[in-house]
Amino acid sequence: MKRINRLYPILLGALLIASADSCNSNDDLGSQDISIPGVTFDGDIDCCSAEEALQVFRFLETVNIIPELSTVVDGKYNVFAYSRTGNFNVGYNDIYFVATKKKNGNYVKNFEVTGLTPHMLMVKMGMKHSTPVSGPAESFSDSYPAVKRAWVSFIMSSGESGSWTIGYNLDVLGSNGGIEEADITVDPLPAGQDWVKSFKVGNDTYYISVVNPLDLKTGANTLKAYISKKSSPATTPYALATESFKVDIDPRMPDMGNHTSPDNTELTKQADGSYQGTVNLTMTGLWRIHLTVRDLQGNVVAGGDNLSDGFSSLYWDVTI
Repeated sequence: MKRINRLYPILLGALLIASADSCNSNDDLGSQDISIPGVTFDGDIDCCSAEEALQVFRFLETVNIIPELSTVVDGKYNVFAYSRTGNFNVGYNDIYFVATKKKNGNYVKNFEVTGLTPHMLMVKMGMKHSTPVSGPAESFSDSYPAVKRAWVSFIMSSGESGSWTIGYNLDVLGSNGGIEEADITVDPLPAGQDWVKSFKVGNDTYYISVVNPLDLKTGANTLKAYISKKSSPATTPYALATESFKVDIDPRMPDMGNHTSPDNTELTKQADGSYQGTVNLTMTGLWRIHLTVRDLQGNVVAGGDNLSDGFSSLYWDVTI
């Protein structure tokens, strides 16, 4: 499916993009300081301040619209979805949502996105399965109160084996709507990349997804990941695992004699359900980040088996 990443936002766009600067004034940044075509500054109490809206406008310049996941609620609100590229790839993907009032273009701060449900139809097998997802979309920064974020980690790409859809529910100021099932395309990762892996503990299957690996750079990085548990039935989105683990990391450069790096720290569970640690990448190139998953008593539950090279068979491949 081919996306129209540039033209679509422009056609929708004086309404949406302009609306980022559209909300009522505050003491520091009043409506007289902002001139946006198609936007009315009318002191709308449901909206963010002009200063907050300007921050949202600048944020939206860094992402691209996903036309398939944008919709209208009750004829009164536009809801738009974005990702970094306007596309999806195997592994972790942030999805950002904004809602605007059709009558004036102003952003709505208080809206809810729930029930995010991706499904893959396996053509040859005639069955569906889901994939790891976040919970309800939430404001992820005080700077962007009118932007909600959720995430999906796709475990496989679209293709001959199957096709993906996504649905979600909306509540915008008491008006309900959403998308039941939108066709999307999930692109494979570039050759040599691997950003989501599965492991088993007993009869349960887990997925460990590295967050935004393209943000990694040379030097010390905060490494963030999520561990999700496969649901039963498999059509139910895979929620974050309630079990807690610790994940040892061992970054190596397979193209450089498997040399490692100093000062790495294990991934431990945070209050938001993510796992965070430190990885030190000393040079550019392909890094294979080997993972050993332990329970809280220190017992190895996954990744303890070794490949012929002596390293964990559970790993991410990331190029910086």
